[in-house]
Amino acid sequence: MGIVDARTKQVLAKLKGRDYIGFLDCSEEETLALLDFADELKKLHSTGVLHEFLKNKVLAMYFEKNSTRTRLSFEAGMTHLGGHAMFLSKNDLQLARVETIEDTASVISRFADAIMARLYKHSDALTIAKWAKVPFVNGLTDLEHPCQALADVMTIRERKGRLEGLELCFIGDAENNVCHSIMLAGAAL
Repeated sequence: MGIVDARTKQVLAKLKGRDYIGFLDCSEEETLALLDFADELKKLHSTGVLHEFLKNKVLAMYFEKNSTRTRLSFEAGMTHLGGHAMFLSKNDLQLARVETIEDTASVISRFADAIMARLYKHSDALTIAKWAKVPFVNGLTDLEHPCQALADVMTIRERKGRLEGLELCFIGDAENNVCHSIMLAGAAL
């Protein structure tokens, strides 16, 4: 990981193996380090430089709820980073028929290096994170959409050149997951 400075590398090392269930699961320092690393990866990608940081890694993506952008961004991201994404819909698994969510999280952990799930209930994200033996990433729940907020913050910083001193306005339904995560992002950063 020679593309980031020593301090960023040190901060990112603290994130290894951790879950990302809500925007506040990372400190401000950790979130800024993630954004710095993402900026560097984006620059490398735009210049055609391969950066296979996730070579031979597998991300299991469970979609209880359909998606276009979340699925495409995670699949493309894993491919660009040298890894592989496995798409699992609710129809692909034995969930609710013969297996519990706890069993499913445990089984998926045996075949993947991380799990990302797009779920209806936030409590299911907490359950998967508890029972999975690999890191879990919240791809969306009824309460939060932290990856969307992280991408939004990255775009704001890219377009404005900074985060400090900006005012953030969300226009839309105030009782939804994106709004909740954007409010947390604004307060945290």
